[in-house]
Amino acid sequence: MKLNDTARFSTICIHAGQEPDPATGAIITPIYQTSTYVQDGLGQPHAGFEYGRTQNPTRMALERNIAAIEAGSAAFAFASGMAAIDAVLTRLESGDHVLVSDNTYGGTFRLFERVRRKFGLDFSYVDTSKPELVGPAIRPNTKYLFIETPTNPMLQITDIAAVSEIAHARSVRVIVDNTFASPYLQRPLTMGADMVLHSTTKFLNGHSDSVGGVVILKHQDDVDWMKFVQNAAGAILGPMDSWLILRGTKTLTVRMEKTNSNAEVIAGFLAGHAKVQRTIYPGLKSHPHHALATRQMRGYGGLISFDVGSLDAAKSVLNNLKLMALAESLGGVETLISHPAIMTHASVPPDRRAMLGITDGLVRISVGIEDVEDLQADLAQALAAI
Repeated sequence: MKLNDTARFSTICIHAGQEPDPATGAIITPIYQTSTYVQDGLGQPHAGFEYGRTQNPTRMALERNIAAIEAGSAAFAFASGMAAIDAVLTRLESGDHVLVSDNTYGGTFRLFERVRRKFGLDFSYVDTSKPELVGPAIRPNTKYLFIETPTNPMLQITDIAAVSEIAHARSVRVIVDNTFASPYLQRPLTMGADMVLHSTTKFLNGHSDSVGGVVILKHQDDVDWMKFVQNAAGAILGPMDSWLILRGTKTLTVRMEKTNSNAEVIAGFLAGHAKVQRTIYPGLKSHPHHALATRQMRGYGGLISFDVGSLDAAKSVLNNLKLMALAESLGGVETLISHPAIMTHASVPPDRRAMLGITDGLVRISVGIEDVEDLQADLAQALAAI
């Protein structure tokens, strides 16, 4: 199934990187659950596969698929989103500096501060949603600008094109963690970024049954290094998880369309509720980056944060929900709800959480694709219990 250069997004999601199985004609890429491959003879050329860590046809199909979806040169799949981020850091050397969005995911902050800093890397943090702060924060030894947009859980939006221009003027490469948006909403490589990361666990998989990560690259030197590191370090994505994510990308468009429409309704409901002190959603005109989100993204996403004023009130809401599941993660077909201060951002020091606005009363929803009336009714009865 050959795609032409004019193929559109949904067609790419369904077909890119995949051909009918040559042995059987199966339209779905098989799960090549094998650790090694038989070779014809000693010293003879093999068929492109020699060992499961180095190559796997299912993983390679996924990597080609996501590279096409994100308009990249190549992609490399890893065992988790954090493994993907860590792999990107291996291009750096002791003494190098990374400038990071200040409201970065708690797990990313933990990796940077408690693991990679021990090996001589330096990290500093800036509000990348204000491009005017980025240039002055770049140092002579800065190698990467690492941004999340939207951020987790405050949903701040960074102008990818603007900060990429600033970074490139100083020979700094731009990495975008695109997990919260998904490539359905934005494709950062087309806006100037140099690398894109995803926790494939989230919207790309979409069914809460796989953990994985992927790096999508633009430049050949990055491609060459990542290919080497994936094999050398070996934190690869297994064939079953690769197959599950390939299944997920086929329905990315229809899932994201429903998630977006549901989230807009829920955000409007929360914004007008008397017991909600603040609702954060890029689709609301009250959001400080609403205009940027409208220009940069195709829809506003499935994540909403709202503040009910106190930990006790947040506990009341979370403990009284019937349909929404209290759980970490996001991007599945089911609606998940969490408490960032205790769950996703517990590894961030309390004073830093306070600075970022991650209060004890803050709750985050990953809106699924259920009937929105049922989701709204569930929130209404839980808020009534405060």
